[in-house]
Amino acid sequence: MEKDGTCMDKIGFQPAPELLAEQIAESRYFFLPASAAKGSGSKAFRVALGGWEVCRADYAVRRTRYAFHVLELILAGEGRALVDEREIKLEPGVCFAYGPRSRCEITAEGLRPLRKFFIGFSGREVPGLLAAAGLGPGSARSTPVLGELAALAETIVEEGRRQGRNAETVCGHLARVLLLKIGEAAPPGAGADEARARSSYERCRSLVDANARTWCSLREIAQGSGLERSSVCRLFRRFAGVTPGRYLLRRKMNLAAAYLIEHGGWVKEAAAYVGLADPLHFSRCFRQVHGVPPSALLRRGLETGALK
Repeated sequence: MEKDGTCMDKIGFQPAPELLAEQIAESRYFFLPASAAKGSGSKAFRVALGGWEVCRADYAVRRTRYAFHVLELILAGEGRALVDEREIKLEPGVCFAYGPRSRCEITAEGLRPLRKFFIGFSGREVPGLLAAAGLGPGSARSTPVLGELAALAETIVEEGRRQGRNAETVCGHLARVLLLKIGEAAPPGAGADEARARSSYERCRSLVDANARTWCSLREIAQGSGLERSSVCRLFRRFAGVTPGRYLLRRKMNLAAAYLIEHGGWVKEAAAYVGLADPLHFSRCFRQVHGVPPSALLRRGLETGALK
């Protein structure tokens, strides 16, 4: 199906035109017929449709009703939404929701194209799940974990487009996780200090994840994130429930396990891969995190055929 020059494949059924906006430069959509056919009257929580869109400069949507509850996640650009007389500034990291009876207007603003995910839900469970995530009709959240949420939304879109036998179930479970993550990222009623602390933690954690192979100390984490060591410790204890050193060790051992499964080889090679010079210390750490020594993981890989 082509719409304004945009190609949409594997959509499952011909969507009603009022489901989609007109002023779209690029898009990837999916539709799950079983959900769409049942609408919002069924009790079970279902994902009905969704997609990724790059909006044109003249993007403007005005609705007085819609077939589903909808969650929107802004990835880039600027805009404005008016949901039931509540105005929402759209910018990267903002997510908001509207219901079947919401009066909703969404317009693009600024020079950068508005780029976003949207997911439509049906079922009587939906209002409660959205409210638990702090996303009642007309409510908006600004998340410090945009990359994590965007990755989940991308997986939902791809699973929906794949139209596999279990697409509806998989998308439903992933959508529940997405809503839980949104609610977890910034608890309802959290003030500016809480939001800043959460944002600092997520930035620091992301840096640890990206540098887990080479970083080996709290000093490196603090220097890399531009924070005091004491601040790094407080953030990880507050939001992760562990020390930064413990979190880094877990990341290293997960990387080491993946290395051993994929490449095999000597234990000392896996130790060097994650920046640990002493194979004996590495083996103790590996057993502490995974419950088995690295040699046992290698044996299991050979027995199951994971290592050729």
